[in-house]
Amino acid sequence: MSDTNLALNLKKRPTSPSALFGSLMTGLAGACLALTLIPLFLVLAFVLVQGFSRINHSLFTELPPPPGLSEGGLGNAILGTLIVVAIAVAIAVPIGVLAAVYLSEFSGNNQIAKAVRFCTNVLSGVPSIIAGIFAYGLFISTKIFSFSAIVGGVALAVLMLPTIIKTTDEALQIVPQEVRWAALGIGAYNYQTVLKIVLPAAIPAILTGITLAIARAAGETAPLIFTALNSNFWPDGIFKPISTLAVSVYNFATVPYEAQNQLAWAGSLILVFMVLLTSVLARWATRQKTY
Repeated sequence: MSDTNLALNLKKRPTSPSALFGSLMTGLAGACLALTLIPLFLVLAFVLVQGFSRINHSLFTELPPPPGLSEGGLGNAILGTLIVVAIAVAIAVPIGVLAAVYLSEFSGNNQIAKAVRFCTNVLSGVPSIIAGIFAYGLFISTKIFSFSAIVGGVALAVLMLPTIIKTTDEALQIVPQEVRWAALGIGAYNYQTVLKIVLPAAIPAILTGITLAIARAAGETAPLIFTALNSNFWPDGIFKPISTLAVSVYNFATVPYEAQNQLAWAGSLILVFMVLLTSVLARWATRQKTY
């Protein structure tokens, strides 16, 4: 039989059940992808349309307007968000990275390590409002601190810790064991191997986890209502109430004033861009591949 006849016979042959099933699953996966992306793009487009008209210089440099007035901005909330998130990063990153280093490099997968990993998985599923109540009960109700940026940072740090610990732990485990053996073989101590070989190799993935944790913390509202409260003025220290974007959006979206409602949309758009920026930074950090 010639090659031409063989090709014609193959074309006439009915499609096998496995091929039909594969095509069906591919189409189903594509439909599920579309159902996921369409609401996402609709939400982003709606926030962009509603909030873009209010983006101007005063939005970033002025205080919120009193009820009934249209002039003003969210300068204090933007600055307050940066302060609270910076406090959370300063608390969560050292603790999370050191905990992950212990789990991956020094624990030997003992019972303590298993317990810490279990608690980390549980903590990652705890609602954010619980973190706010925890910080409120630990610091505010006991009169250690009042409503302030520092307590808000602690609440956000609790939410950031699981992401940082899990991603750092996984990043360190990706580094091949042969790299550690090579460093030990030339006389390096264990801590030198971790600090100078393993951690630098895992930095891109660690930065990805940190940026994802920051993106989550920046958009949280409930913990900050219980901890940082709110303020209509510029930040006056980390031990006093402070305004944040998430809380300002929540407050302005519920009042019957058009100017405040527009500020809520503008604040939502800024939060979306902040999350987008952290995601882009995470992608940029992972361009340098780990082992």
